[in-house]
Amino acid sequence: MDFATRTVHAPALGIEFEVLADDALIGPAIERGTWEEHETRLFQAHLRPGARVLDLGANIGWYGALAVLAGAEVHCFEPVPAIAEVCRRNLERAQRARRDGPGRATLHQVAAAERSGTARIVLARHNHGDNRVLDDGAAAPRDLADAESLEIELARVDERVAGPFRVIKVDTQGSEALALRGAERALAASPACALFVEFWPYALRGVEPLEFLRSLQRAGFTLGKASAAPYPMAPERILMQTARRDPVRGGIDLYGTRALPFHVLGPAARVRACVRSWREE
Repeated sequence: MDFATRTVHAPALGIEFEVLADDALIGPAIERGTWEEHETRLFQAHLRPGARVLDLGANIGWYGALAVLAGAEVHCFEPVPAIAEVCRRNLERAQRARRDGPGRATLHQVAAAERSGTARIVLARHNHGDNRVLDDGAAAPRDLADAESLEIELARVDERVAGPFRVIKVDTQGSEALALRGAERALAASPACALFVEFWPYALRGVEPLEFLRSLQRAGFTLGKASAAPYPMAPERILMQTARRDPVRGGIDLYGTRALPFHVLGPAARVRACVRSWREE
């Protein structure tokens, strides 16, 4: 499957960036200024020249490009061939912009999983960031019942790369727990790291939602919502707030740290975080 693309100026990156022409969310947001503003700010706050970054579910390469432009080394995993090619070109653009610095990227055209092999992935028609891997023999989810599917390669992260990583991002449309099971050695080798992970109970595969959150907490991560003013949250509180949202479209992007500062956006954001923690249920 091929996608028409167009090149736009991405103000938050300072470079030209290729997007999918008919995408309803990611491309228009980048052209307006940035993609996932709060997540982007938190992600950038943890980047350092020479740091190592792991991006599982890279899509067209927004976070990979951020890492390269900050002088980091990033490993991006994206399984859909046509989207991976766009990602590759965007990473190359970022590397050219950093030709006098250390930033570099490696693209792995596979889906991060708990096992190696193949699987089918369904491709959303308008939100090209919402592509979901299916369990063996499973039908497409009801909200993607008429979507096209194709076969992709699966791989364990630990078979492709080794830690440590300073920043780990996992946005795999419900396969987050399985992706992290295949990255156990990389996680163990990363005692001090920031984590960005989508939490979407509707699509989550291979684990119950609360157990997934508790497993991250047991691994040493302080978790909260990836917002303009994040504050630490217990797994039960995260699940309760998620449950109030539309079940199909109600995922939350989470932010966590292990042996790194949680509050990285300055004193004003920390004050707002305290107020939000007190006001929100």
